[in-house]
Amino acid sequence: MYPVLFVDAINVKIRDGHVANRPIYLVMAVTVEGHRDILGIWAGDGGEGAKHWLAVLTELKNRGVDDVLMLVCDGLKGLPQAVEAVWPRTIVQTCVIHLLRNSFRYAARQDWDKIARALKPVYTAPTEEAALERFYEFSETWGRKYPAIVRLWETNWAEFVPFLAFDVEIRKVICSTNAIESVNARIRKAVRARGHFPNETAALKCVFMALMSLDPTG
Repeated sequence: MYPVLFVDAINVKIRDGHVANRPIYLVMAVTVEGHRDILGIWAGDGGEGAKHWLAVLTELKNRGVDDVLMLVCDGLKGLPQAVEAVWPRTIVQTCVIHLLRNSFRYAARQDWDKIARALKPVYTAPTEEAALERFYEFSETWGRKYPAIVRLWETNWAEFVPFLAFDVEIRKVICSTNAIESVNARIRKAVRARGHFPNETAALKCVFMALMSLDPTG
């Protein structure tokens, strides 16, 4: 049983007839003692991400991961349904940082700072009810100019709000994928040094060696 799983994917260049980006899927757990536990790495074929995640999560369940309290992800479409199919009671938490970044895609650059300030009261609200009130205020101010941002938050609301039920210290850990992003930074550094890989096995070996140097308590 794990209190929290963090899932993410990074792209690496693999030569398979020609050099192309291929996703490497990574799952990191936090144990009840607070240690990091890398549960596995998988190379994808570049197809549907949520479908591949379903295969990854099913493998983890078959290996003995019976229960997960919360799974933190970047908001990939279809991933909450994949999680529910494997662990029906697991809470899916969308990364707040990714939600903010995706919001900026629908706004003019000159409004980014204003949008960020307007959304901060939503994700720093003391309760879900307070967050909803602040979101209504945001919608009234910006909804006419940027209706796509409002729809984005409405669509992801169920996966955005779970962290608001916890105290501030826990929120800092589970509100984003930062915990696994620090691991990915180590992997990207190793991958950049190689440029591209002759095959999938070489890419996975490079990632594995980067992970071996991590401090599990960090």
